[in-house]
Amino acid sequence: MRQVMKLIPAVAVSSLLAACGSSSSSSSSPSAAASQPSGNAGTVVVKTAAVSSLGASVLVDAQGLTLYHLSGEQSGKWICTSAVCVKAWHPLAAPAGGAPSGSVGSLGTVKRPGGATQVTFHGMPLYSFVGDTKPGEAKGEGIKDVGVWTAVTANAAAAKPAAPATPAPSSSGGGGYGY
Repeated sequence: MRQVMKLIPAVAVSSLLAACGSSSSSSSSPSAAASQPSGNAGTVVVKTAAVSSLGASVLVDAQGLTLYHLSGEQSGKWICTSAVCVKAWHPLAAPAGGAPSGSVGSLGTVKRPGGATQVTFHGMPLYSFVGDTKPGEAKGEGIKDVGVWTAVTANAAAAKPAAPATPAPSSSGGGGYGY
């Protein structure tokens, strides 16, 4: 019985991630699922912290959770917009008219489809991952979908966002990509 109870959270996260890679015709508003900013009213805090499993300093939110970027989201192209995707990958939201702050430079905001405001780093939209439940975790690192989810390192300042990854053919019959 204990073994079954340990598997339930892992199966739930796996199912959610698998759903991100499948086609979806959901038209629900993703802005409602965007993570809520913390800190002072009108601002969202982004700072850096060391993540030992990555051997790097990465961007984190006010709760210390690792922030990620999807390689396929570049030049105004949005991929993570469905309700299924934003349940697994929470857009780092800023209140309307608010500005991000913290110990990290090159922060900005961008309007998501649906109108919510999302925090960016060098133009890359930032997300937290549902699988990371405490500071120092980076369980979303390297997850492949219609691109690759990557923890945003503090030294990414001079780097351009990675080119979109070409998804490997799937033998699982998962079908098309896309949110």
